[in-house]
Amino acid sequence: MKIFITGIAGFLGSNLANYYIEKGHEVWGNDNLKGGYIDNVNVKANFFKRDCDDIDFLNRVFKNIDVVVHCAALAHEGLSVFSPSLICKNIIGASVSVFSAAINQKVKRIVNCSSMARYGNIDRPYLETSTPKPVDPYGIAKLAAEKILINLCNTHNTEYNIAIPHNIVGSGQVYNDPFRNVASIMINRILLGKRPIIYGDGNQTRCFSDVRDCIYCLDRMITDPSIKSETINIGPDEENITINQLFEIISNKLGFNEKPIYFPDRPQEVKHSSCSADKSRKLLNYKTKYNVKESIDNMISYIKQRGAREFQYNLDLEIINKNTPQTWSSKII
Repeated sequence: MKIFITGIAGFLGSNLANYYIEKGHEVWGNDNLKGGYIDNVNVKANFFKRDCDDIDFLNRVFKNIDVVVHCAALAHEGLSVFSPSLICKNIIGASVSVFSAAINQKVKRIVNCSSMARYGNIDRPYLETSTPKPVDPYGIAKLAAEKILINLCNTHNTEYNIAIPHNIVGSGQVYNDPFRNVASIMINRILLGKRPIIYGDGNQTRCFSDVRDCIYCLDRMITDPSIKSETINIGPDEENITINQLFEIISNKLGFNEKPIYFPDRPQEVKHSSCSADKSRKLLNYKTKYNVKESIDNMISYIKQRGAREFQYNLDLEIINKNTPQTWSSKII
């Protein structure tokens, strides 16, 4: 199989590329390196440092590709409230370029990686049949991209699947981005000798999904001819923890004895979120192989191996006012 992965230097994209290269498939991919590390890219992959919004480039490289997996995204849900133009251009504009070029080049199947942010503030657990009510520009953009993909694929007779991973953690994740990845930020700050930061009271609840548990689910959505035109949650639903509990797990594993620093809630942050895994169990044979503590062990080993890094504020804030988190406006993470 000849597979093209957008965001191949990113967390999910790089892990997926490694999986298929190990299986002997021909893997191609692009990344602008704004949200990933160049050393994440497997040396056996055909790599292009290009943006997804370059549709002429995509039309050239998508020729003779069997499946396009769209992993690329500035996955900055919280930041989208303060940099909506940046995030929406990246999520909607770039995604539509990928879908358009793939369909134009007669790619057989497109697999789009969405986000649980699409669900917003609705009853839990989130079901694929639930009516989404996203509460921030990132979630709205992700849902819009899904709807455009379905419209285009139905119009032009192209196979598609939509995966909804949630709170993925593990090796390969960017850990010096101050705007996202709470577990990685906590680990990196502790290794830098800094106290972790928690927004609000820390009682927000989340389910964290190990990237290794996501890959085999995506594989079925990419390769199984019987699974098509599906939207499927990918990730656990049986280990919901608070951000305070996440801090306790990480601090205990790193032998950190200080308390976290609490800052005010971030606007439009959903307090409690969790997805049902029933559909993925039924269609993809999903099973949670790695619990949160095992995932954190993997992350700590990865970050220690690469070395703790100072945080890089590589994305600009478009809206700065009293609602903007001080940690971002004053660059104090």
